[in-house]
Amino acid sequence: MNALLFPVFVSARRLCGNFSIRLPQRLLFVAAASALLGGCAFTPPPREAPPSPPPLPVAVEKHQFSVAGDESVVGQLASVETRDGDTLSDIARHYGLGFQELTTANPGVDPWVPEAGRRLVLPLQFTLPDAPRKGMVVNLATMRLYHFPPKAAEGAVSTYPVGIGKEGRSTPTGYMTVVRKTEFPTWYPTENIRKDHALKGDPLPAAVSPGPDNPLGDFAMYLSRPQYLIHGTNKPYSIGFRASNGCIRLYPEDIAAVFPQVKTGAAVRIVNQPYLVGRKGGQVYLEAHEPYEELNQARLKAELTARLKRLEKKEGIALDWPKVEQVLSEARGIPVPIQANSPAASAVVAQATELRRPAAWFGRPELPAEDAGGWLVKAAATREELSARRVAAVLNHQGPPIPARAVKAGDGFEVLAGPFKDGKAAKTAAKRLKIDLELDAEVRPPTDSMRVAGAKPPAQAGR
Repeated sequence: MNALLFPVFVSARRLCGNFSIRLPQRLLFVAAASALLGGCAFTPPPREAPPSPPPLPVAVEKHQFSVAGDESVVGQLASVETRDGDTLSDIARHYGLGFQELTTANPGVDPWVPEAGRRLVLPLQFTLPDAPRKGMVVNLATMRLYHFPPKAAEGAVSTYPVGIGKEGRSTPTGYMTVVRKTEFPTWYPTENIRKDHALKGDPLPAAVSPGPDNPLGDFAMYLSRPQYLIHGTNKPYSIGFRASNGCIRLYPEDIAAVFPQVKTGAAVRIVNQPYLVGRKGGQVYLEAHEPYEELNQARLKAELTARLKRLEKKEGIALDWPKVEQVLSEARGIPVPIQANSPAASAVVAQATELRRPAAWFGRPELPAEDAGGWLVKAAATREELSARRVAAVLNHQGPPIPARAVKAGDGFEVLAGPFKDGKAAKTAAKRLKIDLELDAEVRPPTDSMRVAGAKPPAQAGR
């Protein structure tokens, strides 16, 4: 099966914007991937809704909509205020968004250490892809799956963020069907995947049983194109990345919701549409995403221009062409009205509905107590506190998570992972840091461990 056990590598600009980290260069390209929330019998709880009264209807929070007639833009933009300790990974998952969706909609925001008090735009408005509204439709460009239930009310659609194939092992486009469904699947890695792992010093067995080490998660839908699946994941924070070897993965809570609704034989259409033209309330909208490297951007823009000109002529409307160029240039993934005299893109964002913060972010990794004692692992060292905090946040969103904190050390800062219960667990974490992130970690026994800033040493027996 095409699934990935290792972190995803993306451009430094997408991961950290223009923020510099004086650490091993490859760490700039690490995308967070987290552990499975439980074992193979785990049923993920529903995503926590904002406190009552909710500023948005429940249907928007769950991304379940009813689309009337020829309309194709659903949902509405929202915003939430950031606080110290937030990460865009946690916020994205809570609101049913992918990492790239949220970071692209908020250019200039540090995804791992966002500035406290910042108004973060939540792109909770979506343009349906240009495809038949039947079964499941996956748009690779937006990293979203749209499900049109066969027996639901006409126009019903639910949408979920996904992770897709990395560059060089892209998820294929075209028409497929679901040929088999399995709960708690066994993963059979392909020979190429096993070779990749062996070269990194992490050999894989021929079969991986259900459980926290299985990258398929708890549910898998096998497609008519061999070796491609729609499945869960033991790395929730890889959703919204080009992360896999071609399969389509969903958050554990999302695959649990859609799996029972999809029947064997259901249609699956996979498209790659970075420029989406939609309609809502009599307005024409344009939603733009940066095309992937394998697409011809110039050709896509020419085709879009021709389409919009035909629309102008056929319907006798005037479009705001400078705004069209602005939307394409910014590529924030936000639907913007493009007819003449329509609101500016900045006004559309400014009018986003402000949400109340939840009591806690759904699925956020929890750190052990600072004075828990145990073995530690020095993962990295840097002179800048912000860089250390950023790296610690990345480690906390690995799969399985590696609990880590930024700690003052001399004239600089260290990233300390742990505490771990014993030396074996600490050495396992250090090995993962080397294999996954190319970090030369240092294992520290309890007696030699540098304590986390502000922590008290464990009490000594007989004192």
